[in-house]
Amino acid sequence: MRKYMNIGLTTALLLSLTLGTIGTETAAAKATTYKNCTEMHKDYKGGVALSSSTKNKGGKTKYKPYASKELYEANQKSDRDKDGIACEQ
Repeated sequence: MRKYMNIGLTTALLLSLTLGTIGTETAAAKATTYKNCTEMHKDYKGGVALSSSTKNKGGKTKYKPYASKELYEANQKSDRDKDGIACEQ
């Protein structure tokens, strides 16, 4: 009985480690670095925000930004006014 319990626990541990790394790789793959705002606007019309609660300091915009911490950090150079939204439009 103890042998089967050890095998079951080992299998569960290996499965959880495998599934944990799959989620991290897909998040890293989504963090594309764009050359400029024109390129980013093809995929994200409103730009990319650090979080969904980030407010725009620059005034009224036409589109709502997409919230993604990883994507924002990859394109932080495009946030000229440093308000937490890259390429807002």
